[in-house]
Amino acid sequence: MSNKHIMDNILKNIQLEIKSFLISKGIKNPEFNLEESRNQKFGDFSTSAAMQYSKEIGVSSTELASEMVIFLQNRDIKNIKLVDFVVPGFVNFFFDNLFIKESILKILKEKSNFGKNKSLDTQKWVVEHTSPNPNKAMHLGHLRNNLVGMGIVRILKWNGAEVISDAVYNNRGIAIAKLIWGFLEFMKKDEKFTSDIDEWSSNKDGWFTPNEKGMKSDVFVTECYILGEESFKKDVDNEQIVRNLVVRWEAGDQKVWEIWEHVLEYAYDGIDKTLDRLGNHWDKIWYEHDHYKKGKKFIKKGLDKKVFKQLEDGAVLTDLSSYDIPDTILLKKDGTSLYITQDTALTSIKKEYYNADKLIWVIGPEQTLAMKQLFAICEQLGIGKIEDFTHIPYGYVGLKSEDGGFKKMSSRDGTVILIDDLIDDIKSKIKKGFIGDKESKGSDNVYEKIALAAIKFSILKSDRLQDLTFDAEQSVDMAGDSGVYILYTYTRIQSILRKSIKNSNSNVYFDLHGDFGEEENLVRSLMYFSEEVKKSKDNLSVHYIAQYLINLCSLFNSWYSKEVILDGTDKEDYKIAIAESVGILIKNGLEILGIDTVEEM
Repeated sequence: MSNKHIMDNILKNIQLEIKSFLISKGIKNPEFNLEESRNQKFGDFSTSAAMQYSKEIGVSSTELASEMVIFLQNRDIKNIKLVDFVVPGFVNFFFDNLFIKESILKILKEKSNFGKNKSLDTQKWVVEHTSPNPNKAMHLGHLRNNLVGMGIVRILKWNGAEVISDAVYNNRGIAIAKLIWGFLEFMKKDEKFTSDIDEWSSNKDGWFTPNEKGMKSDVFVTECYILGEESFKKDVDNEQIVRNLVVRWEAGDQKVWEIWEHVLEYAYDGIDKTLDRLGNHWDKIWYEHDHYKKGKKFIKKGLDKKVFKQLEDGAVLTDLSSYDIPDTILLKKDGTSLYITQDTALTSIKKEYYNADKLIWVIGPEQTLAMKQLFAICEQLGIGKIEDFTHIPYGYVGLKSEDGGFKKMSSRDGTVILIDDLIDDIKSKIKKGFIGDKESKGSDNVYEKIALAAIKFSILKSDRLQDLTFDAEQSVDMAGDSGVYILYTYTRIQSILRKSIKNSNSNVYFDLHGDFGEEENLVRSLMYFSEEVKKSKDNLSVHYIAQYLINLCSLFNSWYSKEVILDGTDKEDYKIAIAESVGILIKNGLEILGIDTVEEM
């Protein structure tokens, strides 16, 4: 039985005994929580059940806690060496040394599988994340979406679920028409060419490629879009050209579709290269042009079921009063649909295509109401139950202002940071930090991994719902709560293991019952990793793993500063086993966060 299952059984036994005690006091169907307690003087787990029910029983919380402790001590719960209480009535539970030290052996045996469980092994989840707009290069905001989304994908897999990762490209409409116009008008090699699709179609070499401009393809696309949008705003004739492009595209004009595919290939190529650096994965990509027309059949279905209503001007409105959320227009008076109409169609397609238990959307908080409306509409139309759908919002990410506060990114102010530029900048800082001004002799691949660790950890260590300020200097601080610090601790452990001739767990022997020394808090922390995996799954946020790693590395480095590990004594095996266990958990935790380890720094 895994350490995780043993702990679950211990906690279940504690809960049953507390419940038995409270029932004996006259409480019907008592409900209470057991909480982890990281401060050793308050045990490994504690409960506030005495404070919760003392008034109902008619005694003080300390008196009830005292009685509960006596009751529990007499029950002799397996693997619990001590039960006590503290004012105003918290009851604390301490695991025995045997259970705590056995965590080391479990970790050494299970290695990369330690912490994995099968709590979701009968479920299929679909996680939609990082759906980029193919008219702009990806920036820091998209980065957080990707890291949150991929973190959820990995944590669900660690809990046994079958997980499918997908995305949607909104690749049609007025924004893409502006991109096409910007390319035609501003990327000509010679002014003798007209900004006409027929001209481009017969003379494609007359327009620059990203390579010829010395630009990454998605940055090239961004410039085309920005120039096209400015031209659209300034000139009525150009505005009409752009709007006509939309009409011609929807009519299936072959030449418009040809240039549409041409510029979007540049966008897809650039986005793919950026996401490849991040380790992104999608099992499937949906394209808006494939399903945008299918939404209108759901309008008719909703009208027939009388869950939608048609207004006097011809527009179609929802009726979401039973869900206690505002109504929304699904069809404009001119007969054109909106994004929510298309999203309804795609949700129906995905529900049927995947036959999944849960569909998740990782989308910013500004879409919270729209997602509630979408889920309600899908339930009204019989596409799925509202509990089948989950919106995972995340906080905004900004820059550090001069006064140390939050500064929102702005395209107008030129403060938008592109993902590739950020990675390159952090990589440069890391190189300088390791080698000063000397020419780099290290592997570029290693510097890339360290840079990605710094960036990913800096974002994922915060609760996904919190707004965060990205601080480039803090992200590479080897002495702070950074990904670089976590990697440095890992490489320190690997160095110890390489020097040791006793790093094979097949011959690890140590006293499982003996008293602890300086290593007690460190060893106790090992058994909590599985709980953090479960907590991250329950809350769909991997920041619990990141915070666990910070604490684990801090405890290890504190112990390491006081202890000689390779001392040749009869305790060396034990100390090596502790170090190796910490290294395994760091690697497992970083895997959940999508961070690669390095062997040396």
